[in-house]
Amino acid sequence: MDRDDEAAFAEFVMREWSRLVRVGFLLTGDVGRAEDLVQQALVKVHRHWPRVHRDGSPYAYTRAAVANESTSWWRRKRVAENLGELPASADRSTTDAYAGVDNRDELVRVLHGLPPRMRAVIVLRFYDDLSEAETAHALGISVGSVKSQTSRGLDRMRDAITDASEPGHLTPTTSTNGA
Repeated sequence: MDRDDEAAFAEFVMREWSRLVRVGFLLTGDVGRAEDLVQQALVKVHRHWPRVHRDGSPYAYTRAAVANESTSWWRRKRVAENLGELPASADRSTTDAYAGVDNRDELVRVLHGLPPRMRAVIVLRFYDDLSEAETAHALGISVGSVKSQTSRGLDRMRDAITDASEPGHLTPTTSTNGA
């Protein structure tokens, strides 16, 4: 790789590091592991940098590499990981100044309860705001798989949040009108 390519790669890393680590965090639940994941992906991207840079979409390529590295890591791990003690149910009081933080913690906890591929689809669709086609391309799966993984993932998240809510909260299968 020539000096111009090295300089372009270094600039890319400086510009996109935080954004890539945020994606990694949403995929792993741990800042340190997210940074490691991004570093592993960047090593692989560096090998192909002239082509990646020339094709004009280095962030998308690198984001896909991060998602794939995450999936590979989870496959290798195959053991449930303790993500720390998060509240079983976030306080939903609108007068609580920290309710937003609690809700975000609950959402991250529920997100990390999803299988790795499903979590990657949810993160790319709703955090990175990719279309179904862009998500499919980034992960190397079909659009139909993205749709089904999104639907199932959102259902699982909705169920987990409902199950953790306060007593008396109606679950999606409970009806008050007998229907």
